[in-house]
Amino acid sequence: MDFDALVAAIGQVHAQSAAAASRAINTTLTLRNWVIGWYIREYEQQGADRATYGEGIINRLAEALAARGMRDLAPRTLRQCRQFYTVYPLIWQTASAKSLATQLAPPMWQALSAISPVAPAAPDRATGGAMAHALAAPIEKLFTTLSFSHLAELISIEDPLKRAFYEIECIRGNWAVRALKRQIDTLYFERSALSKDKEKLAAMVRQGIEVAEPRLAIRDPYIFEFLGLRAQDAVAESDLEAALVANLREFLLELGHGFCLEAQQKSILIGKTRGFVDLVFYHRILKCHVLVELKVDKFTHEHIGQLNTYVTWYRQHMMMEGDNPPVGLLLCIDQDHTLVEYATASMDNQLFVSKYQLELPSKESLHKFLETTRKEVIGPP
Repeated sequence: MDFDALVAAIGQVHAQSAAAASRAINTTLTLRNWVIGWYIREYEQQGADRATYGEGIINRLAEALAARGMRDLAPRTLRQCRQFYTVYPLIWQTASAKSLATQLAPPMWQALSAISPVAPAAPDRATGGAMAHALAAPIEKLFTTLSFSHLAELISIEDPLKRAFYEIECIRGNWAVRALKRQIDTLYFERSALSKDKEKLAAMVRQGIEVAEPRLAIRDPYIFEFLGLRAQDAVAESDLEAALVANLREFLLELGHGFCLEAQQKSILIGKTRGFVDLVFYHRILKCHVLVELKVDKFTHEHIGQLNTYVTWYRQHMMMEGDNPPVGLLLCIDQDHTLVEYATASMDNQLFVSKYQLELPSKESLHKFLETTRKEVIGPP
């Protein structure tokens, strides 16, 4: 071992220890909040003097806890803990929670031991039908992978199907809390193909998130509301590209986890013809280049021919040892799915075509979609 190897070894141990400590803190906080929620629900249902406090129990409880130095347990946090227990009552049944509980204070352990072997089902999962329950991500995986900040965002989602979708994607994509918030705010579920294909979503859950293959999540449409542009405005391709790069952080969140911008207007020479790829990304998880072409008009077969040419050139000239074949993504304002299918049928490269929107869908169209989805999955109320 030389000095550089010594530094690298200590650095690796430090990083792994810090990560393990962070996971331990997260799981302990999650279990603490779950138990607090259980205590509150138990008191509300069976407390000897619960009638004395009535609906003001949460505020009075927060005041009493603050007097004891627990100022982080504000009324909003206590309500969140109660909701957390209600939505995820089976966390107690996970092996990780039981193992952690044995290391905590005896009163908490005694409280957990007093819980019935089979916890009651969450109200929404009990009334949401078998499909909603089948789509839920494994509780063990949720408890050990996501922080309580993640779970706090998830419990705010009332629709169990929608929540299950975000549980799965959050774990699979290793989303930060900020990324999860953005995907919810920009209606990723509503515009995802999986939200319309319940069988595919269920199959993805049954396969097990922990063994799922990393894959490029292509969305249709992409939402670029952060650009501040209006759909009715005339926007040039160069202006759209410049705006996306200027708002790179938001653009990367919309693209998904793992994208790194490598080049803008990448110049390539094919024979005597020079072409320019609008945006070139490298996906650090899938280990491949992703070439993005932006169009401000509807899809045509000429568009996909141009992108296929660029992807083929990259495959022959830019792939390094260990890289996977490059992927092409064409973003346009509209597309005919049948034309796209025929235009890409005989091409060997991985090519995708998606729409983009400069504004979020209207509340009316969203409401109509959710009504239809709920009837298909759960049935009429």
